[in-house]
Amino acid sequence: MPGSGLAAAWEITARLPSTRVVMLTISRDDSHVFAALRAGAAGYLLKDTETERLPQSLKDVMAGEAALPVTLVTRLVEEFRDRAPRRRALMPSREGEPRLTSREWEVLELMRRKMTTAQIARTLVVSPATVRSHVAAILRKLRVPDRDAAVRLLDNPEA
Repeated sequence: MPGSGLAAAWEITARLPSTRVVMLTISRDDSHVFAALRAGAAGYLLKDTETERLPQSLKDVMAGEAALPVTLVTRLVEEFRDRAPRRRALMPSREGEPRLTSREWEVLELMRRKMTTAQIARTLVVSPATVRSHVAAILRKLRVPDRDAAVRLLDNPEA
């Protein structure tokens, strides 16, 4: 496909929200799977999928289900399972205190992985200015002075 399939998915789902996008790709890279799902894809099928299975996968998507190879589903579950305990530990317990959005949690996790603003922007398919806005919101909500302090709080919520 000329251009970016990911950019096309974003554009299609933004303009036609009821359209079900299925990515057909050779990439098994987790960051590509996650980016496609963030872009609104309802399916992420690998080009080496057995051709007999493709029609049923597409019918499933049209019926409102997701189409993902089992190996990718397992990695997706592991990605969220890994972060869930830290999320709960950092969530404020008192009513009225600010809470991080799901996107802010994503940015915080990528900061934990020592990614730069530009790397986070590419991973999340957003602009660096958007990442900077999320980082500023994270620092403000967690009441910490910098990225390192936010990551330390993520890694050690009792501190």
